[in-house]
Amino acid sequence: MALRTEEIIVNVGPQHPSTHGVLRLLVTLSGETIIKVDPVIGYLHRGMEKIAEKRTYIQYLPFTDRWDYLAPMFNNMVYTLAVEKLMNLEVPPRAQYLRVIAMELNRIASHLVWFATFALDLSAVTMSAYMYGFREREEILDLLERLSGGRMLYSYICPGGVRGDADDEFLRQLDKFLDKFPKKIEEYETFLSQNKVFEFRTKGVGVLPLETALNYGVTGPCLRGSGLAFDIRKVQPYCVYDQFVFDVPIGDNGDCYDRYKVRIQEMREAVKIIRQAMEMMPKGEIKKKLPPQFKVPEGETFALIESPRGALGVYLVSNGGTKPYRLKIRAPSFSNLSVINEIARGAKVQDLIAILGSLDILLGEIDR
Repeated sequence: MALRTEEIIVNVGPQHPSTHGVLRLLVTLSGETIIKVDPVIGYLHRGMEKIAEKRTYIQYLPFTDRWDYLAPMFNNMVYTLAVEKLMNLEVPPRAQYLRVIAMELNRIASHLVWFATFALDLSAVTMSAYMYGFREREEILDLLERLSGGRMLYSYICPGGVRGDADDEFLRQLDKFLDKFPKKIEEYETFLSQNKVFEFRTKGVGVLPLETALNYGVTGPCLRGSGLAFDIRKVQPYCVYDQFVFDVPIGDNGDCYDRYKVRIQEMREAVKIIRQAMEMMPKGEIKKKLPPQFKVPEGETFALIESPRGALGVYLVSNGGTKPYRLKIRAPSFSNLSVINEIARGAKVQDLIAILGSLDILLGEIDR
């Protein structure tokens, strides 16, 4: 006679360091085996989409920083891109290159936070990887502060261009950072890539089949970890991404380890893009002059870009006034989190932390 254990329901979060935000997971367990995972969201809902209807186009820009507060440059970009599409506004070439530099620096900074906290979640190398990741992120924050004036929330990319130019000192410091950062990435890999504890906790864990990823609308490193080289910067270029040579890293098995390897390689590719942008960036103006309040022609549009977490989109409707009529955010973290029940079923309870961490979700853009 087979021994049958009673199923129990365990709450993970919403106040738990490994949920990386106010996320609640209702986990149904049979012994230590996961039967079902139900994500419960909404603890960070701030009405970001509705607020847009009561603010002018410029007034709403600082709110975009707060969607995904680890990658605000991308939030600025996708919202600004939607506004510029409706206005048929041409952006100065120098501003386009500055946008790319700012976004790719922000991509590295976001991936560094993920790397640092993921290693800590799994207790792979105690605090070492955590401290190393934040060490380099601090340098990037210094660079972005010099460029934009803000340290975490920038409002740098705006309709018509960018809010500040890159001076000689910024370019000198950036060049110095890019020289040494690839060696730092090698250090990160010595921490984790051959670490037996890390391998045991990630290889073969949380396998996401490509078909399942596509069915759930998973994008970004989570999708590419499952073997599909889909990157908005390649398939639907914006800014000046079509002028750069870079690769789209993919995984083989779609497990937690592959999602880790994809993000590590993406940091290397970001360095290549920034280098090319610095070399190709022309002189000239950085912003088209716009009044504090401007009207956007009536119509609707959809803008889509590649954020550190995947395909970030904004659907914008204008009635011809100075404020958005409707705004809807397509948040990659929402779709990426939705798949957790599919890939966690049958795993052990300790694997849930690795699976959740490997998805790199951000509750600010999920709840909005």
